[in-house]
Amino acid sequence: MSNNVRDNTKLHRFELDADGHIAFSEYQRAAGVLTIRHTEVPKELEGRGIGSALIRGVLDTARAQGLKVKPVCPFAKAYVERHPKYADLTQ
Repeated sequence: MSNNVRDNTKLHRFELDADGHIAFSEYQRAAGVLTIRHTEVPKELEGRGIGSALIRGVLDTARAQGLKVKPVCPFAKAYVERHPKYADLTQ
């Protein structure tokens, strides 16, 4: 599912569609660093791993683009802490 994550540059957020709803993660991009500021999953999608799939997609995109990541969002920060394979991305 993380391969369905898209970068909505106009709104400065990554998005993931599921069952007619959109989960998103707002970011700021500057000087090679992607700061993940806020992640939101609609109530209808909670508990289904949508947030994790979204953050995984964001992190995979950052890696592919050679960006460092600063997870300010508590959900994103916790995800990175639980998945050490992304530790090299953090600043």
